[in-house]
Amino acid sequence: MNEIIYAFIALGSVALLFATLIFFVDKKFKVVEDPRIDEIQEILPGANCGGCGYPGCRGFAEAIVKTNDFDKLFCPVGGNEIAKKAASIMGVEVKEKLPQIAVVRCNGSITNAPKKSIYEGATSCAFANYLYAGESGCPNGCLGLGDCVVSCTFDAILINPNSGLPEVIEEKCTSCGACIKACPRNIIELRNKGPKNKRIYVNCINKEKGAIARKNCNVACIGCGKCVKICPHEAITLNDNLAYINYEKCKLCRKCVTECPTSAIVEINFPPRKTEIKNTNEIEA
Repeated sequence: MNEIIYAFIALGSVALLFATLIFFVDKKFKVVEDPRIDEIQEILPGANCGGCGYPGCRGFAEAIVKTNDFDKLFCPVGGNEIAKKAASIMGVEVKEKLPQIAVVRCNGSITNAPKKSIYEGATSCAFANYLYAGESGCPNGCLGLGDCVVSCTFDAILINPNSGLPEVIEEKCTSCGACIKACPRNIIELRNKGPKNKRIYVNCINKEKGAIARKNCNVACIGCGKCVKICPHEAITLNDNLAYINYEKCKLCRKCVTECPTSAIVEINFPPRKTEIKNTNEIEA
């Protein structure tokens, strides 16, 4: 009987010792979390899309509290409204950022870039990209298998059955960048929406020489440089046979659009151009 009592006392003493150690260790290494993290997480949209550069809204909230740097930290889904609320919690002011949208920079549709082969592999752009140039033969063109569509959690992008190319639905796009990461050919880019959603950009990323590029796509950029010369705002550069329009410098004058010999530069959400009406009653001298 005494042995049982001694055993209970021994076990109780050991348990008490470990409980005491755990208590002091917990007090010593306890991490006190800033309550502002919960406050900021509460106002975030909860999309967990990764557009902010962090794996989830919680990680983004922690980064804000830790760095208090709103120049580098931005939630594309919540936009400026969420940024202002988060800045208010942190007790700072934040500068508004211009809204952006995902832009598909390829016009190699079924009509512009006719098929030269038929792909019968896995329906994945990432997989097909490792195998061949594409059905049109353009090594930089859209493969049209919809990895970008699958990646978008906002249903803001779809494949047009007539063109075979992805199209972005402006009203739904949150500029989270998921489609950009999903595209193995880096065809999709984030650009400023522009005033009244007007945008001008080179709708091609092919860096092959002109003759080769045109062989696979009728509207490919051929690197002629005419757009660079005519731009009065120095918004266009030419590198590796490909023109690029800097949306921060572009003033939307549209001179480059009409100058491009292959129609590789597109204008979005502009009114129709006025056609010149000649006076038929004009008498030639």
